[in-house]
Amino acid sequence: MRPRRLDGFDYTGPQRYFLTLCTFERRRHFVSRTIVSPVYQQFLRTATQFEFAILAYCFMPDHLHVLAEGTAEHSDLPAFTALAKQRSAYALRAVLTTRLWQKGYFERVLRDDDDTFNVARYVVQNPLRANLVQSPGDYPFMGSSILTREQLIGSCMWKPRE
Repeated sequence: MRPRRLDGFDYTGPQRYFLTLCTFERRRHFVSRTIVSPVYQQFLRTATQFEFAILAYCFMPDHLHVLAEGTAEHSDLPAFTALAKQRSAYALRAVLTTRLWQKGYFERVLRDDDDTFNVARYVVQNPLRANLVQSPGDYPFMGSSILTREQLIGSCMWKPRE
């Protein structure tokens, strides 16, 4: 079953989204650079095409978290996500014998009063919560299209006072 989308929301334009995309049957595909790198490259290529910034991402073994922001009036989340999933699955066709992605994806539309920092921190700290590493810097499958890994991890380890 595909997750429902917000009624009356058009998912285009300069908007921030927190996405979770699960692998088919929650298979643990994202455990090596051989798989993660081509998937990330296709997401980055498609984000550029649809004018999205990937503020933070984290490939967990059986799912992918993406904090994305449309940077243009025509940034189209459903088109971006569909094509990124299609391209990444195609890039792995010689390596995987099963489907890569579960149908659909889960999204949370961030509103103006949502704290992007807290969502990015959730993404970066996901491997810690799953007991995969002791420190976010030890996890190889996370990053950002606009920040270095060090900047992303550093910015998510503390919250500035308001």
